[in-house]
Amino acid sequence: MAPVFLLTGVGAMLSVLSGRLGRAVDRARLVEGRDAATDLERDRLNAELKLQERRCKLIYAAMTLCVLCALLICSVIIGLFASSFFEIRLGVPIGLLFVAAMLAFIAALVVFVREVHLAISNLKFGPR
Repeated sequence: MAPVFLLTGVGAMLSVLSGRLGRAVDRARLVEGRDAATDLERDRLNAELKLQERRCKLIYAAMTLCVLCALLICSVIIGLFASSFFEIRLGVPIGLLFVAAMLAFIAALVVFVREVHLAISNLKFGPR
C-alpha cells in the first residue's frame, strides 16, 4: 500500500508544480507585454524575464523528476503484483526501483525548494 500512497503524494506535488509553472508563465507574459520608457525600466523588465525563465526551467526539472518518480513507483507496483502472481523473487529489483523513486522525489523536492527560493529572493515590497 505504501507505493500507492506515495504515488498520491507525487500527484499532489505535480499539481503544485503545475500551478507554479502557470503563474510563472503568466507573469512572463505580463512582463513581455509592458513597454519600457527608459533604459533602467528595460533592464528591470529583462531581469524579470530572465528570472521567470529560470523559474520555469527549475519547475520543469522538478516536474520531470516527479514524473520519473511516478514511473518508478508504478514499476514497483507492477513488480509487487508480478512477484505475487507468478511466485518469482523480485525483492532486490523492487527495492532498487523504490530507492530510485525516492532519490528522484528527493531531487524534485530540492529543485522545488531552489525554485521557491529564487521566487522569493527577488520579492520587493514598497516603493522602489
